[in-house]
Amino acid sequence: MLPQHNKRRRFFSFPTRVICASFLMVTTCGTLLLMLPFSSRSGEATHFFDALFTATSATCVTGLVVFDTYTYWSPVGQTIILALIQIGGLGLITITTFFNVLIRRKLGFKGMQLAQESINTNSVEEIGRLIKTVMAVSFSVEAAGALLLSIAFVPKYGSEGWFLSLFLAVSAYCNAGFDLLGREAPFISLCGYNGFPLVLLTLSALIIIGGLGFLVFADLGAFRRRRHLTLHSKLVLSITGILLLFGTLCYLVFEWSNPRTMGQLPVWQRFLAAFFQSVTTRTAGFNSLDYAAMHDITKVFTIFLMFIGAAPGSTGGGIKVTTAAVLAMTVISVVRGYSDTVIMKRKISKQTVYKSLAIILLALAAICLATGVIAFTTHSAGITFSGIDAFFESTSAFATVGLSVGISGAANVPSRLILILTMFMGRVGPISLLLSLAMRENPALKTTVLPEGQIMVG
Repeated sequence: MLPQHNKRRRFFSFPTRVICASFLMVTTCGTLLLMLPFSSRSGEATHFFDALFTATSATCVTGLVVFDTYTYWSPVGQTIILALIQIGGLGLITITTFFNVLIRRKLGFKGMQLAQESINTNSVEEIGRLIKTVMAVSFSVEAAGALLLSIAFVPKYGSEGWFLSLFLAVSAYCNAGFDLLGREAPFISLCGYNGFPLVLLTLSALIIIGGLGFLVFADLGAFRRRRHLTLHSKLVLSITGILLLFGTLCYLVFEWSNPRTMGQLPVWQRFLAAFFQSVTTRTAGFNSLDYAAMHDITKVFTIFLMFIGAAPGSTGGGIKVTTAAVLAMTVISVVRGYSDTVIMKRKISKQTVYKSLAIILLALAAICLATGVIAFTTHSAGITFSGIDAFFESTSAFATVGLSVGISGAANVPSRLILILTMFMGRVGPISLLLSLAMRENPALKTTVLPEGQIMVG
């Protein structure tokens, strides 16, 4: 058996394990704090599974809830949730690395590897500068968002409007979807704000910025010096714009005359509501329309947007826009007769294509498994949910979106447990989670030249 210090050294030699462990540690601490009596308004201790679900949802910046955040949790509990959202959105490794850089403490090779994996970058040399950029942009954007939101909420709620504005700004930038608007009606989210462009457009901007990814921030910041953008940034910006436009048009078409969603709104509010749903569906989790009342075709389209999600290295989830783009362009390249995947006149490595395919298949497997467990366990308990609703909730959990059709609040313990696992896998990434669980690597298999096998497909 290996000595204890060797086991510890071996564990920390895998950055993915450390990152997964950091999210697990933050979730555990959050669960214990939320269980304590001072975290609830009633002053009573919260059940373990309810606290665990809430802490996981906050740390994984998902937004699925079993209780209304305002009416159930005390101001202390709300502050704990806010802290979990901020830590989960930026990543514990990113935050600790930032403070080490701030006090000019040398990171070391392992520390740089961890930070590199945490913000999903290939650059090790400039990791300190990139971490500073990430934190500076994040806090500046959140502060600016909070100030803009305070214009609407401080006159309405007085001094409490400041905390509400800060909470919403952090939650939006981190793509979390938690809100404190339950003071107006439990679980109402932003359904009463379709006539408030300042609120919806500010939150939309925060969500989009948070979902672009830290690498795009750095690339845009260096644009004046370099005079060009990387292929990654071009792809993220173009796909994001296409999805926002396409999503807005689809919501308008599908829900225009639905009296339970936007059918009763004035015309200009329908356009605003459609745009906001297109933005928030991509992993933010706020809603200004009732998703449970939407047509099934709209739910299917929403699942599609949730599954794609935001950009790599961002606060959002999903399989990521670049992963979807690589797979789509691989199909197009095959149809055109190319031997390689080509995007914007650049050849994409086969390793990237294989990783994209693995991410998508693992994501679909996790969502289908969660859907099956929810459908089976709730049916056995006498609770009836449609298959599309179970699939919707599972996709929302994996993509860390937080949009709900009511299953999370009504589900039993087995269903909540599978949603917890799905949220955790969605936040850390299916491949990262599996790599962290792997006991050892097999370098011999990676370096050995194997004979080629022939398989007929198609």
